[in-house]
Amino acid sequence: MATILDGKALAAKVKAEVREQAASFRQAPGLAVILVGDDPASRIYVNGKKRDCAECGFTSTEYHFDADVTMETLLALVDRLNRDPSVDGILCQLPLPAGLDEEKILLSIDPAKDVDCFHPYNVGRMLIGDSVFQPCTPAGVMRMLEEANISPDGKRCVVIGRSNIVGKPMGILLLQQNGTVTYCHSHTPNLAELTRQANILVTAVGKVGLITADMVKEGAVVVDVAMNRDEAGKLCGDVEFASVAEKAGYITPVPGGCGPMTRAMLMVNTLAAARLHGKE
Repeated sequence: MATILDGKALAAKVKAEVREQAASFRQAPGLAVILVGDDPASRIYVNGKKRDCAECGFTSTEYHFDADVTMETLLALVDRLNRDPSVDGILCQLPLPAGLDEEKILLSIDPAKDVDCFHPYNVGRMLIGDSVFQPCTPAGVMRMLEEANISPDGKRCVVIGRSNIVGKPMGILLLQQNGTVTYCHSHTPNLAELTRQANILVTAVGKVGLITADMVKEGAVVVDVAMNRDEAGKLCGDVEFASVAEKAGYITPVPGGCGPMTRAMLMVNTLAAARLHGKE
């Protein structure tokens, strides 16, 4: 039976570490969160991030707009936050309602306050191994591996998914730890042949039941980043948990795996931004 990689417990540990470090700062780190519209999932995520800030001793300010807000209004707010010394990180909750240009908003955020690590400047720095910030979900996965003493060095690593937020940076971070990385996606033929070779398998597709036990190498580390709902409405990932857990060496649960760590790493990035701004 696989060892469970408990993201919830580790996230609490990470946030305690962040709080301890932030307590010595001359000024509390500050996070500004922009929320547009009334998407229930986005509201849940934003509320969770505000709780995390409180736990870490950060200040947090929410800017909530109706779905019909103009681009001019949002860009003006970002410009003001970019110039506000009390704000170390700016987070725009995605997705934005139709008609709003997500890319333009994200590009308008000062890279020194881009705690999601979405700006091309920060992505480029991550690519060359000189990052101030790392994308929160992949960074959370790497911290979980580190905590379990699982080194990617010399391992076959398979990443399923090629999004800019998870898949692509996940492979880069594994590569920087000397993993041999294969990317898979919707156009990959014979997916199971590749996943069965993986010592570390990370899936971030969003398809219920995508990974079954016959697709997993005995003793592999299986990291399920996806968040789906099954036919009964229950939260689940891409992995058929019960059967795969019998075969894998380590596995992340859904929920309680990567999700809490994503939010914890946002706090790590906000702390790094406050350091960058001389608040330590």
